[in-house]
Amino acid sequence: MIKPIELVIFDCDGVLVDSERIALRLQVALGAELGWPLTEEEVIDRFIGRSSTSIKEQIAERLGEPTAARWWEQLMERHQVEVDAGITAVDGLPEALAAITLPTCVASSGSHEKMRHTLGRTGLYGHFEGRIFSAYEVAHGKPAPDLFLYAAERMGVDPAACAVVEDSNPGVRAARAAGMRAFGYAGGLTRAERLAGPGTVVFHDMRELPGLLAGATAGRA
Repeated sequence: MIKPIELVIFDCDGVLVDSERIALRLQVALGAELGWPLTEEEVIDRFIGRSSTSIKEQIAERLGEPTAARWWEQLMERHQVEVDAGITAVDGLPEALAAITLPTCVASSGSHEKMRHTLGRTGLYGHFEGRIFSAYEVAHGKPAPDLFLYAAERMGVDPAACAVVEDSNPGVRAARAAGMRAFGYAGGLTRAERLAGPGTVVFHDMRELPGLLAGATAGRA
């Protein structure tokens, strides 16, 4: 028997805050500057949705540890500038949050410091304060299920009663591996077919999410 949804776990970048486009642009630029030319599609496939550890390991393998360290330092500095220049919430997200009555939390590959910054700049931090979890707190980042299982444990909810809202291929894979229902947001950088899979509902507009969650809770999705 399918359990009703008791908790909605949101990814942060690309789901709550429109930051993935910033990261994509910066990663392409840094690759060109530091010796690893990458297309936008390659950045999406290699980096989007993954932990900083995974990304830095890939860069170090290609360019060496010193360059990887310089790359990441530059990325963080430039990302902060771009965020301060005017990051926004994902389109339709405020309306969706206002209509969702289920308990919610955040589980992201980003650090707590980064989330405080991006969620703070978009006015969302207060909505989730005290219910924000980072991949830095677990052994393995997405696509491993560790982060989502940790969030469910901290929130006191059975993983089978959790729904995860994600915008990346590693994210939906992590949700499925955790035994949770996945809602793949295809209104961002990742194509719908890269999000699709068993136990996954793919959608394109955040305003659809409350209805999809209600339908899943009632056994219609």
